[in-house]
Amino acid sequence: MKTILLADDHAIMREGLRRILLEKFPDYTILEAGNHAEILRIIREHPIHLVILDISMPGYSGLETLSAIRESNPAPPVLILSMYPESQFAARVLKAGAMGYLNKESSLHELTEAVESVLRGERYLTAKVADALANFINIPAGEALHQQLSDREFQVLRLMGRGLAVSEIAVRLNLSVKTISTYRAHILKKMGLNSTSEIIAYAIRNDLVA
Repeated sequence: MKTILLADDHAIMREGLRRILLEKFPDYTILEAGNHAEILRIIREHPIHLVILDISMPGYSGLETLSAIRESNPAPPVLILSMYPESQFAARVLKAGAMGYLNKESSLHELTEAVESVLRGERYLTAKVADALANFINIPAGEALHQQLSDREFQVLRLMGRGLAVSEIAVRLNLSVKTISTYRAHILKKMGLNSTSEIIAYAIRNDLVA
């Protein structure tokens, strides 16, 4: 039996996707997971042919979960389905090993097409994703400073962009205040910024707010 795993922390979103996929792919079993641990457990216990993964998951970022999935054996292909714009995230997740990136505002046709492509072993690139990749490759010197950040640093930057304090981010990510402070220091150094307020301003200006 062929199986697709829906990984999203919103039950309503999973239910909607489940109904769509069962209609379009009646020969597939649809499993669901709402967090990082559930995703990895299901992948260990079941042969999964495709993971449809939300990039914003509780505790772990979607990028960290993607990395963990890619390290599993065998590693199922992953299609990222996200509310965030292609211009900010597509290149990063494709570089991390995803087979495609789809915005949650995409049409039903695009979703079906993306799933079919990835199940065939092909990458799925929309025109917006292709543009994002082209822009990523041709970034002029001094621009897109956040591309220098690690996945966790990038996640912390986005949360700081919302105005969350270091202690609040530590609780949200289940990390120590000291660890988050270290990530903050790395962000400031790598991006040439001087304060938290400059981090917030940069995140807002570049549409990176989580």
